[in-house]
Amino acid sequence: MTGEQGLEIVLEPWVGGRIFERTTAGREEDWGEVVLWEPPRRLGYLWHLRADRTDATEVEVAFTGQDDGSTRVDIEHRGWDRLGERAPAWRERNQRGWSGIIPTYVAACTG
Repeated sequence: MTGEQGLEIVLEPWVGGRIFERTTAGREEDWGEVVLWEPPRRLGYLWHLRADRTDATEVEVAFTGQDDGSTRVDIEHRGWDRLGERAPAWRERNQRGWSGIIPTYVAACTG
């Protein structure tokens, strides 16, 4: 969010845990809140990066083991309707974000 070098992204691993950015100066910017924590199968969270929590969308990530030893990852990002007229622009911005982060995630996992 801040784009600062050396920042840390924190996901507190429990229901009610925060997802936030911590800068090197110690400033914290909330991004979301964990609402589903079922390791190693599912993670769900409210996502309100740069928005009020009441405008949060919902993300659910499911991990399913495959016969070949790999893991299938399904991501569902929903709740756009609560944003009304702002939904299309907000969704497009988030789609660009997912398009940028998923290849990095895949590369890290296949390493």
